[in-house]
Amino acid sequence: MNEHERDSTKKRIDRFSQVIGHTRFIVLLAVTAVMLVAVSLFLLGALQAVFGIWDAWRTVLNGDLHATQLTIRFLEIVSVMLKAVVFYLIGVGLYSLFVSPLNITVSLGVQTLADLESKVISVVVVIMSVTFLEHFVGWSHPKETLEFGGSLALVVVALVLFQRFNQLAKKDQQIHSPDAQEKAQTRMFERQDEQANVTGAAKTTDDKS
Repeated sequence: MNEHERDSTKKRIDRFSQVIGHTRFIVLLAVTAVMLVAVSLFLLGALQAVFGIWDAWRTVLNGDLHATQLTIRFLEIVSVMLKAVVFYLIGVGLYSLFVSPLNITVSLGVQTLADLESKVISVVVVIMSVTFLEHFVGWSHPKETLEFGGSLALVVVALVLFQRFNQLAKKDQQIHSPDAQEKAQTRMFERQDEQANVTGAAKTTDDKS
């Protein structure tokens, strides 16, 4: 293969790489859907909060206050809001990772897919804690409540361990190739270059070692 043929082949591969790289914009469909779900849940939670506060004050004025029921109702509202936060984090996280970086994700510490997983897991753990608190406050079926709490504890332990392994893997990646991800993001988002420079990455790794 002569030099002209090699250049022609490289150009075709570069064009194809650009096309494949631009398929990342299909994530916009998921981002739009997830953000709509988040907005819907935020609105639903806000409406539930308004009606809950109204009913609470009405029962107080009527002298028919049931603190336990009100607490459970407000905890359900908190649970809805936290679920909305999960969808919101996923939406802005996917947009920032695949389409264009956002300052809000950097401020939240979501710069990689592992970071997004970690944040979502953290909120999920809080949601499960709130859900258990609802059952605990109600305390209508003590045995079932304890079994439910034990099941949640096992799930929380598994999620925390997964989160811990993710953090260790991220630290290991930062040690061996600290600038690789930042350089790739610069090439993709600022220069619109979808093709990775494998030689440069390998050279950087060799220099570090």
